[in-house]
Amino acid sequence: MTGKNTNIVRGGRFNDDPCELMQEINASVDFDKRLYAHDIAGSKAHCAMLVSQGIISEKDGEAIADGLDKILHEIGNGQFTFKRSLEDIHMNVEARLSELAFDAAGHLHTARSRNDQVATDLKLWLRGAIDGLDDGLKGLQSVLIDQASAHAGAVMPGLTHLQSAQPVTLGHHLLAYVEMFGRDRGRLRDCRRRLNECPLGAAALAGTSFPIDREMTARALGFDRPMANSMDAVSDRDFTLEFLSLAAIMAVHLSRLAEEIILWCSDRFAFAHLPDSLSTGSSIMPQKRNPDAAELIRAKAGRVIGSLNALLVVMKGLPLAYGKDMQEDKEPVFDAADTLALSIAAMAAMLRDITFEADRMREAAGHGHATATDLADWLVRVLGVPFRQAHRIAGQLVTRAEEKGCRLEDLSLDEMQKAEARIDDSVFEVLGVENSVKSRQSYGGTAPDRVRRAAAEARKRFLE
Repeated sequence: MTGKNTNIVRGGRFNDDPCELMQEINASVDFDKRLYAHDIAGSKAHCAMLVSQGIISEKDGEAIADGLDKILHEIGNGQFTFKRSLEDIHMNVEARLSELAFDAAGHLHTARSRNDQVATDLKLWLRGAIDGLDDGLKGLQSVLIDQASAHAGAVMPGLTHLQSAQPVTLGHHLLAYVEMFGRDRGRLRDCRRRLNECPLGAAALAGTSFPIDREMTARALGFDRPMANSMDAVSDRDFTLEFLSLAAIMAVHLSRLAEEIILWCSDRFAFAHLPDSLSTGSSIMPQKRNPDAAELIRAKAGRVIGSLNALLVVMKGLPLAYGKDMQEDKEPVFDAADTLALSIAAMAAMLRDITFEADRMREAAGHGHATATDLADWLVRVLGVPFRQAHRIAGQLVTRAEEKGCRLEDLSLDEMQKAEARIDDSVFEVLGVENSVKSRQSYGGTAPDRVRRAAAEARKRFLE
């Protein structure tokens, strides 16, 4: 049979090459070429196993390995020409291998399919991406812990509903994010552990009749074991969904911290300011200093969440085993990993160079009658008043202070005794914001000495 088919992917089944439109929708090499090193590593491991099992000759194995090394060098040095007509990274590498290793190259694809090949490549890439994100989060935690230690006693307003609630310390506030990012790192480790099973050798979906050694290829590529079911091996994308799920949570944590920075740097709060190198200006308003890096981190959470939603929708109706729909898995994973890496680096830079206005924060901590809970606690602790009754008494005194336009601690003892006759002068010891935070000595509390111990413990838990 003669025809115009020149595409090695289509082999002898088709007479003609795919049309331009088919090539356009089918090609993935524009984005999956970043898997080149992982694809070549998988091919080398597969080749070594084929030789070890006597499936191909040592001579052919050497020619294949040498050719793959040359291709790795060519791509790494920008000397490789990627062809969209070859669809993906796998066939681009194989086509070039045919030019370098001639007939020997044709033996490499024995006992494997692009289905198990691409799943293996993506797992190898994602392992590295996870390790990189973990390193980035560790660095961000280090910056946060340093700032928390330096500001363990800096009093600021603690907010609920964005309203003044109770005084806290800046160090305590920052350590909350250390814990969030610690959980993110735990999810990264969990995801890495679960994905570390090797699909290679599952072939298209049913395994192979060749006497392959899947344990050998799994070990060579750093996997814990081969995947147990060949159909699951080629159709599983749980590892990408799990990564995108944890990525979305991480992006939300980064977005929340970005929002804090935006608020703190606003004129209304004026708790902090960023250096010029991490701020932008306005094209029309010369006075503006905008925290655009923080705003972009806040916005990029939407991209990561969108990536998770996109892949969930792709996978939700797919029967076993492989469908070309799964080609849509890589771009959201790549984009989420890249977005998070950039966001983490930008956040660490902002927090490393941010300047906090301690006096302004302390002044704001006293607004809104933030020590009302301390007053209620004092009534319980000193006078033995039931908490609900103490809550009512404190609320009455807050109302009185609002009527007079003063703070709780500015009320006279006589005014306080109108609400509860047994109140004495010692009540004023708990009404200042410094006294308030110092009293919060419970484990996980905001007292400065507690914050210093918590920062030291966090350094051991997360950084050592």
